Amino acid sequence: MSHSQGTTNQTYQAILEALNHLIEVVAKLRSPDGGCPWDLAQTPQTLIPYVIEEAYEVVDAIKSEDQTRIAEELGDLLLQVVLQAQIASEYGHFSLQDVAQGITQKLIRRHPHVFGEVQLEDAEAVRQNWEKIKAAEKGETPQQSQLVSSQLSRYARSLPPLMAASKISHSAAAVGFEWENVEGVWEKFSEELGEFKEALQSDDKTHQSAELGDLLFTLINIARWYGLDPSEALEETNHRFIRRFSKVEALAKRPLNEYNLEELEAFWKQAKAQLNH
Repeated sequence: MSHSQGTTNQTYQAILEALNHLIEVVAKLRSPDGGCPWDLAQTPQTLIPYVIEEAYEVVDAIKSEDQTRIAEELGDLLLQVVLQAQIASEYGHFSLQDVAQGITQKLIRRHPHVFGEVQLEDAEAVRQNWEKIKAAEKGETPQQSQLVSSQLSRYARSLPPLMAASKISHSAAAVGFEWENVEGVWEKFSEELGEFKEALQSDDKTHQSAELGDLLFTLINIARWYGLDPSEALEETNHRFIRRFSKVEALAKRPLNEYNLEELEAFWKQAKAQLNH
């Protein structure tokens, strides 16, 4: 055995020991005998918000390029994987072993150019072959997998709503489901705004929600026409609002709820001026 092989084996062993320790800790947290009441109360459904939150925190950490923070956030996301598998194993559904074996087999199956005899020339060929294999795994015929509606459904299932809507809008437009000009999109926006305002006059929350969704989707189409990313725009607005709000809190000499609206508006204008935007 070479020195490099020995080092690699030691690294793998250390990784396995760390993962095994994590699995044991999570199992203890879920144990009826001395476990944590909060962890014991969780179900796969109650943990959904945490899965989403941790995934977004990983993305934010990667953008920051802070390696220590990236490692920490990846750990938080890994915890969600282990916890979901632990709960599932308690009910006899599947185990962490099943999860690991499943993704390993999928990777091998979807990379025949690496683990098989298939020859693929470039990244685009790899992507196309991946999609064919993926469609076959889901029981779709080649014709079904090429349907635009199938692609749109995948976006709706797998992406956050705002990002999914943007993808759906682009894909539909790419096959000609499109307005002739941007004025048509603005007319649609005015129409949807009117319908939303009308819906708000009723007590039908389902109808109100549907009209709000239509209005937001039309606004996303407007963003596409102008080459804007709605997710990125909203993210920037969120951060900008937080910076301004933080400045307002710094300007205030007492709790904000002790000021009236006019005073708070004055603080807000001062914050905007100090931040130059």
